[in-house]
Amino acid sequence: MVVGGMIGSGIFVLPAQLAPYGWTSIAAWIVGIGGAMLIAWVLARLTAAMPDATGVVAMSAHGLGPLCGVLVGWSYWIGIWSANAIIALTAVRYLAQFSPMIGATTLAQALSATVLIWLMTLLNLGGARLAGAFQIGTTVLKLVPLGAIVLILAGIVWQGGAGRPIAQHPAFAWHGLTPALTFAFYALVGFEAASVAAERVRDPTRTIVRAMLVGLVLTGTLYLVVCTGIIFALPTAAVANAQAPFALFVSTYWGAGAGLATAGFAAVAAIGALNGWTLVQGEVPLGMARAGLLPRWIGRTNARDVPVAILLVSSTLASLLILSNATRSLGGLLDFMLRLTSAATIWLYVGACLTALVMRVAPIAAALGLAFAAWAMVGAGFEAIGLSLALMLPALPFYFLRNRLT
Repeated sequence: MVVGGMIGSGIFVLPAQLAPYGWTSIAAWIVGIGGAMLIAWVLARLTAAMPDATGVVAMSAHGLGPLCGVLVGWSYWIGIWSANAIIALTAVRYLAQFSPMIGATTLAQALSATVLIWLMTLLNLGGARLAGAFQIGTTVLKLVPLGAIVLILAGIVWQGGAGRPIAQHPAFAWHGLTPALTFAFYALVGFEAASVAAERVRDPTRTIVRAMLVGLVLTGTLYLVVCTGIIFALPTAAVANAQAPFALFVSTYWGAGAGLATAGFAAVAAIGALNGWTLVQGEVPLGMARAGLLPRWIGRTNARDVPVAILLVSSTLASLLILSNATRSLGGLLDFMLRLTSAATIWLYVGACLTALVMRVAPIAAALGLAFAAWAMVGAGFEAIGLSLALMLPALPFYFLRNRLT
């Protein structure tokens, strides 16, 4: 669950976002993995202290009060549908390797990503069984591009760098560490997945700790190797300007055909991730509504047990987020989405660390984890932080008027 929750679409675009940071990107991965392990330890200890809780939102509600739980859950929901915007854009960038027209301009990318979001929404309106069947067919495929990169990198090392393009990369710079950390941390989000299933796990006190820490180290190391390998095996400008960095890397070493095949696998992987998170974007507010924390209409489902209203609202917001930023540059569009999603999601970890401090669970790790979360938040920039807070505010009237807004 930990590895599956972490490996999504972020890694398929991050080489382009991190390439301008050069050697600083390596430090960002190392610091990001270390900080994520701190927060994972806090979550594991909270899970042991509250084994009946159904996730971080429930833990925050228990430790900080229902209103804080709603704000944390609402922010996490924002992070989900804004992540769906990123995933859709990622899929479009790789599909554009087959049909350049859909990725020729920022507007074309935005429109194509919006169409993809609504195709996955229609699929999920058919029920969890249909969406789940689609998910099964795409899950394993996301590992194929990662495996291809590892094989090429192993070949480069084996040959002592023969055939590797000669390129200079930016030196380490302290001022670049904070923004680079925010990008790297986005790809690590998802390690909290194991805590959600605590009530179904035998000996959760030990099992959840091991699952989170081992899964985080394995996935983080894979990301470090893959992302850094792509960045340092090609010229910085080529990676930074690449719409599909994985396809560019594979085509450079294995030819255009292999590059297109990699693009196809990456696109399918991203579409599969979009399908899965489209399902989740309805389930998070549904759970809060059924717990009495949000209006009952949010929890209403159709005959297939699909929360139609909130699913449509979520996809509408994701679409508006993409379209409202379509005037940005091609790179700027994805850059802003990544920073907003990181900011919105980090509030979940802030809530977890504050809960641990209040309940005196792993207080030292919680304090350090809170400091790390604040550091990663700063890297998102004031625009993304401000928008994440503004999007959180609508939760207040929904919470206080939940018994009237039926």
